[in-house]
This record gives sequence, C-alpha cells and structure tokens, in this order.
Amino acid sequence: MMRSYSDKQNVQKKPYFSDRYFVAPQIPKDVVESDEIFTNDLSVLKAKFEIKEAYIQRGQLVVYIDPKDNVAVLKTLRDELSYNFLSEHSAIDWLAKSGEFEIFYQLLSTSKRKRLRVKCFIKEKEVLKSVSSLYASANWAEREMYDMFGVIISGHPYMKRLLMPDDWFDHPLRKTYPLHGDEVAQWYEIDKIFGKEYRDIIGPEERDSARIDVNDTYRFAHLNHEVPFGAEPSQEKTFTDYQEEGGVFIVKKLKKEDAKIVKERY
Repeated sequence: MMRSYSDKQNVQKKPYFSDRYFVAPQIPKDVVESDEIFTNDLSVLKAKFEIKEAYIQRGQLVVYIDPKDNVAVLKTLRDELSYNFLSEHSAIDWLAKSGEFEIFYQLLSTSKRKRLRVKCFIKEKEVLKSVSSLYASANWAEREMYDMFGVIISGHPYMKRLLMPDDWFDHPLRKTYPLHGDEVAQWYEIDKIFGKEYRDIIGPEERDSARIDVNDTYRFAHLNHEVPFGAEPSQEKTFTDYQEEGGVFIVKKLKKEDAKIVKERY
C-alpha cells in the first residue's frame, strides 16, 4: 500500500504561544551530589559505563547513556541498584530537528523509593536492543514504540505492531504523520470491510474524534434547539421541562421558562 509522496516534514509543528519573545520555562536541574543515594547509584554506573550527562530533576535522577549499553545498564540498575520496576518506556521524535529518536526508560526502586530515568539517542534506522528479558513490562512497551514511532528493536520475542493493523503505512506518533488529509487512512476500513466499490455509497471515514457537524442531528443535539432524531436542525427555541408527566409527589414540575435567576442569596 503506497501513498503519493508529499513533503510532510514536521507537519505537526505549530506555535503554542503568539508572543514570539516568549521563552518556555525550563524545569530546574539539581546536581547529583545533592542526593546521597543518587550519588552512589551514579558512581556505580560510571565505574562500568560511559555516562554522557547526569542530573536530578523533579526529585529523580536522569542519566544519558550510549544506546549500545542499554541492556547492560538496565541489568546493573535492576540487579545491583534495586531498580526493580520499569514503569514506562517509549520514544520522542526529534527526527526533524536532529535526525534522532530520544529513548527513555522510567525506573522505580520500591525498596529505596527512588525514581530514575535512563535516556539515550538513536538514529532513525539504528537498531535498539530489547530489554524485555530484564523487565516484562518492556514487552508491550517496545511493540508500541515500534508501532507508533518505527523504532527498530532487536531480540524481542514477538515484534509486531501492537495498535495498528499489520499492513498500516507509517507510524502515527511521528511528527511527520499527517493529522489531516491522509487519504489511505480515510479509506482503509471501507476498503478492507466492504471493498472499494462501496466507497461512493459509504463515504470516507472521519478519523477526527473531536469533530462535530452542526447539522448532524443523528448524534448531536443543540441545547435549547432540540429536534427529533434525524430531523433538520432548527433555530426555533425549544423549552424542556425537567420532570416527566405525572411527576413526583409534592415535587413541583420545573418549567425552564418559569425559572428565575437569583441575583442575591438570602
């Protein structure tokens, strides 16, 4: 399945602030020596591996390593430094900026009550070794990372897509993945389930879950302008009573047109 090429470099990039002089605040970093436990953990790692950078941020130790050491570093952290839980593992797409993925492993030591994040950078086609033999939680995390970002993992026991169909083109969490106008995605399930001959009958899929059609009275109702299911939308104002006919004993039926807004609490 191929789609025609068009330049989609970082199509999801957009300015979040209209003030061009705005500088986003950075989370402050502390030196590792400010925490005795982290200082010891880092010294053990430095004795065995190349540590490119290390600091404490939000109370957790962050270390940058060489990607070829990922399995050995995590094995040391698990077996020697008691980081027994891998709570999160994924990637960040920096391909448009530097041609790399930023890989992170979020670890927890339940005995020391400490959190540690291991990070490294890999190129787009570079292969990363699986750590699923060390942490069971990495099994699905690595499959998801491959599915969503296209990060290639070696040594995984069952490396295949996790969320998207096997023949899906591209990886949806890449910044180059189009948010709108993906023609293949619009027709994927129609073609698979019904066949291309039903395209004209069914129409393309709407994959924007937040989209609301103001004229759609099958799935949406306009407050104060309700119409019967599937009828044409109306600008005529409607009034709704907040109690069924017959009502409840003693409780008076509330009619919205009779409601009054109290300006002051007595």
